[in-house]
Amino acid sequence: MAVQTCRAHPMVVTRRYGCSCYLGSTYVVTTEMLPADSPLMAAVFRALPAGLLLLFFTRVLPQGRWWLRTLILGVLNIGGFFYCLFVTAYQLPGSVAALVMSSQPILVMILGALFLKESLKLNQFIACLTGIAGLSILVLEPSMVLPAQGVLAGLAGAASMATGLVLTKKWGKPEGVSVATFTGWQLTVGGLFLLPFGLIQEGLPATFTVNNLLGYGYLSLVGALLAYLIWFKAIEQLPVFSVSFVSFASPLSAALLGYFILDETLTFNQLLGAGAIVLAIVISQRHAFAPSKVAGSSTKTHNQLSSKPS
Repeated sequence: MAVQTCRAHPMVVTRRYGCSCYLGSTYVVTTEMLPADSPLMAAVFRALPAGLLLLFFTRVLPQGRWWLRTLILGVLNIGGFFYCLFVTAYQLPGSVAALVMSSQPILVMILGALFLKESLKLNQFIACLTGIAGLSILVLEPSMVLPAQGVLAGLAGAASMATGLVLTKKWGKPEGVSVATFTGWQLTVGGLFLLPFGLIQEGLPATFTVNNLLGYGYLSLVGALLAYLIWFKAIEQLPVFSVSFVSFASPLSAALLGYFILDETLTFNQLLGAGAIVLAIVISQRHAFAPSKVAGSSTKTHNQLSSKPS
């Protein structure tokens, strides 16, 4: 089996898997367009400019208790998650990091039952087991020896994102505040949280090329601003478990990007694992919109009753 060195990962990893199985398009941009070995500063440049740009256009700041809530959500959803993500990426092959991070839907399922009083459904358990089995087939090989630090960082990142997701659903957003404003708050807090770690551990890149600037621009505008606008809008409208389970699609899309863009190979086992992941996502979305329909029916009935003359 041929091997190659991944610039975003100091370890030598197999060409069969590659870091792209974890970071998808972000991996392609990072390895092809950004300075090598600066993952934390890449995370800062991904989150902070996008957050400040949204704040510049929305010009709304948190009020009252939302200062503390924004701080908590920004660290959990962006800063803490990104930090653990890149520590994991440095310690583990990217595809294995995706498998560790895939514990997030299970944590969301448990936290949702505890804090949101959501009932645990059989299809959720089946989807979790199917997705993890598919990821295992997609990324693992018997000879792998995994460092404990990388595994723990991955679990911490999954726990950070899962907790942030559940709290975002529980608290919602302030009345009258747009999703763009809400997203800008969290991206800014997350970027500021990451900034001192990035400066101390890596420092600013010595030079910026046009290619670097284009790469950072893509990560910030597409990988952060656009992606998290969609993410927080989805949290607002869908059950948290359904939203979290879409994360299983990340290593799948990354594997396909690696195949089409980076000339990586896909084996029968990887195709089998990919099929299991797709099946898991389908199972997880079963009845995803049922609560909304029920709620809509209840609201309609209530309005009809209240409009009747007394």
